[in-house]
Amino acid sequence: MPLALLALAVGAFGLGTTEFVMMGLLPDVAGDLGISIPTAGHLVSAYALGVVIGAPLLAAVTARMSRRTVLIGLMGLFVAGNALSALAPGEHWLLAARFLSGLPHGAFFGVGAVVATGMVAPERKARSVSLMFLGLTLANIAGVPVATLMGQHLGWRATFLGVSAIGLAAIASLALLIPHDHAHAPAVGLRRELVALKSVPVWLALGTTVAGFGALFAAYSYITPMLTDSAGYAGSSVTLLLALFGVGATAGNLVGGRLADHSLRGTLFGGLTSLIVVLALFPVLMSTQWSAAVAVVLLGTAAFVTGSPLQLMVMEKASAAPSLASSANQAAFNLANAGGAWIGGLALAAGLGATSPALTGAALAVLGLGVAAVAAVVDRRRVDVSPGRERVVATHLPEQAEAVRY
Repeated sequence: MPLALLALAVGAFGLGTTEFVMMGLLPDVAGDLGISIPTAGHLVSAYALGVVIGAPLLAAVTARMSRRTVLIGLMGLFVAGNALSALAPGEHWLLAARFLSGLPHGAFFGVGAVVATGMVAPERKARSVSLMFLGLTLANIAGVPVATLMGQHLGWRATFLGVSAIGLAAIASLALLIPHDHAHAPAVGLRRELVALKSVPVWLALGTTVAGFGALFAAYSYITPMLTDSAGYAGSSVTLLLALFGVGATAGNLVGGRLADHSLRGTLFGGLTSLIVVLALFPVLMSTQWSAAVAVVLLGTAAFVTGSPLQLMVMEKASAAPSLASSANQAAFNLANAGGAWIGGLALAAGLGATSPALTGAALAVLGLGVAAVAAVVDRRRVDVSPGRERVVATHLPEQAEAVRY
């Protein structure tokens, strides 16, 4: 695998750290700014909103630019957003800075996935994406805990300055390691990039992301009360257990990337099925401390097995606009974050028990598996499966067609 993937992983590490560290810093930020914790929670939403808006927007407007230049520019915007977060004098300034920090998130992963797959042989594409995502999963193991401890001992502003330093290291790595000959996007243009997203298979792939990762966040958003109220862990143990989730996510990401290079759709189906089983077993697994720890690892593993396959599938379904489609998948991931947390919260509010969010997550995973099955049927109907025959299949761009042989 090219060393350039390390530069993408460093950027992903910084993005993952700043995305999730705010959850652990909410009490410190709220106390310093004189606001309530629920109000401080809007800072999490501001980042997610920045991702959803920035992912497709920045990918579209930079479609004609060098991808190497785009990646460096996006990381520069990330550094600026985190530096402004550290210097924010009040709540509203911090909200704006968090929104700015979120803008480059999805576009970086989207463009980065295109660059990563362009540097390797076709049979290694999924693994190249998983190695870029490795920075995101490692952020849950090391970046978030260390950044949280830094904020608790040195002040939350020091955390964002530290994340800015990671961003600067990522810029240096990108400039040094991303080769120019793999960095230039074809001159597709904004209009044709947008037209490429009209494809039904693209939207089915995005729908699978929303439902599948919505299942994860329906449970993970409320993992702390499950661990404390059901499994009987002390609150001080939760940070270590969340690091176990990162270990599982890292393992699932690497395994999913390797398996997807052999069978993209098979890996997706297998990952979603595993997620359904794990979430359905949560009420049993959360009954003892040892099984609860196992459940946390299994949740991360099952969920992130599907990460690379979904990213690659969206890119393949929108081959004329891979950067935009890949970035849109990151927006879908953040919609899953917000929607899954909301649906899981409804189960808790209804008094269905501490582990009820996991069961709602299992239902969402079933929905995701159903959408993936529909996508498979649609794909089969779009091609002629008769052996030895060749058929010209119209693409989403009227002036193009591709020959598909089966």
